[in-house]
Amino acid sequence: MTFRRRVRLDPGQVRDIRGSGRGLAIGGGLGGIVLIGIILLLGGNPADLAPVLDSVTVGTGQENDLSEECRTGSDANTREDCRIVGYVNSIQVYWGGRIQGYTLAPTTLYSDAVSTGCGTASSAVGPFYCPQDETVYIDLGFFDALTSRLGAEGGPLAEAYVMAHEYGHHVQDLIGVLQPSSETGADSYSVRTELQADCFAGVWIANAVQTGYLEPITADQLAQATDAAAAVGDDRIQATTSGQVNPETWTHGSSEQRQAWLMRGHDTGDPAQCDTFNTDL
Repeated sequence: MTFRRRVRLDPGQVRDIRGSGRGLAIGGGLGGIVLIGIILLLGGNPADLAPVLDSVTVGTGQENDLSEECRTGSDANTREDCRIVGYVNSIQVYWGGRIQGYTLAPTTLYSDAVSTGCGTASSAVGPFYCPQDETVYIDLGFFDALTSRLGAEGGPLAEAYVMAHEYGHHVQDLIGVLQPSSETGADSYSVRTELQADCFAGVWIANAVQTGYLEPITADQLAQATDAAAAVGDDRIQATTSGQVNPETWTHGSSEQRQAWLMRGHDTGDPAQCDTFNTDL
């Protein structure tokens, strides 16, 4: 995925507080407790991890200014943080034109731990959307874990898929379908919620070039996104971490389901085709 070199970025949509604190978590951060937080990857609620976050300390939240570094698409093509700015800008241009009354949701880049409207979270939670403060949070170290621990190929469109999925939750929040649920299982509300966010991510990918930020997306780049979706399937994660697969405990859907709904969004380019709540999965 390549940005148009001269397109202007809006870094005001991304808050960067990396390095502002000395947050430490049980087990030493993402590398040590990734298995605790793995069930929450791509859409989890940090409040669900409260019992294991008692030792986390959070920094002051002093912000780094991205406005000098992230000005154009050329910057997004060479810097990971600027690439995130570009994704966020493009995703919100698209949804701003599709959802009446769409409100911009910022992304916060953090390291180690962060205080949110949903509670304190460590980087082990993975990327998440907090509806209480309408903000997406991500420690960019997650992208390393996606490849080194979850076996994904990685790449720019894999990263874009992650961000688009989280903004899919913001869209769900705005249209009123993002509801708290403790239900688990292959047919649960939680799984349906996550698969719809995957579908919404696919819809954005299908329309991303039209937002003005990106060059045409290649088949190889699209494969990065579908590969990432498979890597975070419940069955794949369970098989990797425990050697067993138990659909009764699923919260996000299988690798096959996640790929299928991502591609449904991409192939149709229509969010109306993403109604996971009233169809067989």
